[in-house]
Amino acid sequence: MSVSLLGDGIYFVAIAWQVYELSNTPTALSVVGVAWAVPAVIFLLVGGVLSDRFDRRKVLIASDLIRGLAVAGIGVLSLAGALELWHVIALVAVWGIGESLFGPAFGALVPDIVPSEQIVQANSLDMLMRPLGAQLAGPALGGLAIDTIGLGAAFMLDAASFGVSAICLLAMSSRPLVRELGQPASYFAEIGEGFRFVRSQTWLWGSLVAASIFLLVFYGPWEVLVPYVVKNDLGGSAGDVGLVYAAAGLGAILAALFMGQRLLPRRHITAMYASWTVGALLLGAYGLAANVWQAMVAGLFRGMASTCGMIIWMSLMQTRVPRHLLGRVTSVDWFMSIGLVPISFALTGPIAESIGAQETLMAAGVLGAVVTAAFLFLPGMRDTEREPIVTSSRAS
Repeated sequence: MSVSLLGDGIYFVAIAWQVYELSNTPTALSVVGVAWAVPAVIFLLVGGVLSDRFDRRKVLIASDLIRGLAVAGIGVLSLAGALELWHVIALVAVWGIGESLFGPAFGALVPDIVPSEQIVQANSLDMLMRPLGAQLAGPALGGLAIDTIGLGAAFMLDAASFGVSAICLLAMSSRPLVRELGQPASYFAEIGEGFRFVRSQTWLWGSLVAASIFLLVFYGPWEVLVPYVVKNDLGGSAGDVGLVYAAAGLGAILAALFMGQRLLPRRHITAMYASWTVGALLLGAYGLAANVWQAMVAGLFRGMASTCGMIIWMSLMQTRVPRHLLGRVTSVDWFMSIGLVPISFALTGPIAESIGAQETLMAAGVLGAVVTAAFLFLPGMRDTEREPIVTSSRAS
């Protein structure tokens, strides 16, 4: 995963810079974002069922191969000088399908291979490697690669990272899931079982609804407008875009190191929502930035706040959701969290072109913070703070 995440960091800078080279408008990158997000959302629930039915390791390998081939396609066309915007749209849609398999399988795999008493530490390690690869080293390397060897070569580096990831997964020992007798046989019934469990837990469904609304106002501006502002308003290069993303990664690393030394806080829901609210508010700071270093400072603190909340969330999921349901519940998590992301991408470009990119970032940060904070006061949301942490069973 660490090598693959390094490639992801290269990809996030390369795809934004490539699209703005083809069409220097926020709407163009918004369309590419929609092309990625729609297939990712559609196939997520299927990915959850597959991760509960089959060897999760093999599902992850399939995800790596699909995404690697899609990125390689973009790289080859870019190197040949034949890449057009519609090529990017089609291939990122394939990338989205591969990603829909990865999220549920990886989230459900963790308690298969980690003792329950080390879940928080494992997730802290996870959240250390994610920003280190995808937000710090990867974007910095991506910006450097684009400036020195070109966009096409940068995409090929990302494609190679998926190959390394697949080889590592092949080297793992298989740990098949022992299915429970009487479990529903149809895909729709199994998906429904995951939704019913989510609905029975206020902290779970409430947080997923909050995340869905938050990402509606956050994701498009973050992915589309931050590189646009750095390139057009701050006069930065591809390397500067990489540094802005890398600063958020550094903040996430610091948060992961801090959380890795601790158990879940007693008031875990309150701490989680406080972290997310601060992280949302700091999105608006990108809109206030007058130069690249100020955008980097905003990213540093946003990465710290968001990551603290995510480590708590992942640990709650993996300790309070039964193992045989974890793949499906994780897919519901992803489905509800990013279900409105295509709309976020679709709205970001037109809104930014109407009121301005920096103004859109500021409005999104304030609105996201208000929405997130409001859900903390949902009746029953904090009931788990009065209960002991229940650990999921782990396969022997």
